Amino acid sequence: MARAMRLIRDGAVDRGGVAALAAELGYSTRQLGRLIHSELGAGPLALARTERVRTARTLIEATSMPMSEIAFAAGFSSIRQFNDTFRAMYSISPRQLRRDGAEHSVTDEVVLRLAYRPPFDFAHLLVYLEARAVAGIENVSDGAYTRSMWLAHGPAVITVRQGDGDCVDCRLRLADTRDLGSAVARVRRLFDLDADPVAIADTLRSAGLRRPVDEHPGLRSPGHSDPVELALRTVLGQQISLAAARTHLERLVAGVGESLPEELSFGGVDRVFPTAEAIAAVPASEWALPSSRIRTIQTLSQALAEGSVDLGAGSDREEASRNLLALPGIGPWSNGYIRMRALGDPDVFMDSDLGVKKAIADLDASSAAPVDWKQVAMNCSPWRSYLNHLLWAHHARSPAA
Repeated sequence: MARAMRLIRDGAVDRGGVAALAAELGYSTRQLGRLIHSELGAGPLALARTERVRTARTLIEATSMPMSEIAFAAGFSSIRQFNDTFRAMYSISPRQLRRDGAEHSVTDEVVLRLAYRPPFDFAHLLVYLEARAVAGIENVSDGAYTRSMWLAHGPAVITVRQGDGDCVDCRLRLADTRDLGSAVARVRRLFDLDADPVAIADTLRSAGLRRPVDEHPGLRSPGHSDPVELALRTVLGQQISLAAARTHLERLVAGVGESLPEELSFGGVDRVFPTAEAIAAVPASEWALPSSRIRTIQTLSQALAEGSVDLGAGSDREEASRNLLALPGIGPWSNGYIRMRALGDPDVFMDSDLGVKKAIADLDASSAAPVDWKQVAMNCSPWRSYLNHLLWAHHARSPAA
């Protein structure tokens, strides 16, 4: 059901209806309806309507768009359906909500406050993203992260910074306001805003990691706005430094990444990452990489373009892992990183990673007794992805790093 909800929040029902959602998940429409209703107490249409109303409310409160435009942007098929659904959920009409709220000026941006559960080490997450930022599609400056992304109806640019209270401030520039709900869902995945840091920390402390957990409160396991981009970036960056990987990626973005419309460009972000099809078409002679790496990039991009490897919102993690590992040049490390960040798996432990190994060695050196790290990792389940980030953060702070 988690796969179904990811697809619904990504707008699958609005784009193709329940039949398309069922086909994506491998069920009949009737079977999917029964399963979702038994698990969640509502059918896929009702859940999709809830997401539409939330999107509509956001647009009412954050913009001065006319109600008719809001209705269709949120995915409603008629103004009457929009009004009736809104009254059923909030007991007031959309116009009453706008009258009761603050006045809004016309703007090219939608500005939102996205809540999270504290603590949240936003500063550390910003450092993590900055070290991997690719010029043209990403930028970190003045305490904010800006990036472009492809959505169902066109490109978008988001800017996220720490806000007041337990919220981040998110500014969205959208080519099409119908993509608002999907954009918000991707921002929440990217910044891991739905994590329960208290439950995660309790599990890691119980596994014997009290000191490093207390040194790094509120660590997140960041996802990504585009699983295809993350997978290709992971393979391109195998066995080279972050700086070298950025150089290759910036060359790729400048060469085949599509330019953003001028009204969307912001903060040095003026392109979008190239599609899998575009990358598959890049001649081998244009890659300044080992031939084996070029073959892996080409094979992966072709598989992603054809759909034989599916990393979309409704993909099955186990099936995706099997298909990735079947490709030449993709091993456990790459598969684990893709699974952790592109597929949002919270329980991946990358014990072969060099930074993880160095952090373990440093913690062992300061431990009064031998540590069975295999058992520690097992005890960290189902939050082993956070164990990776905890060990990377510890290694980054170590004098030997």
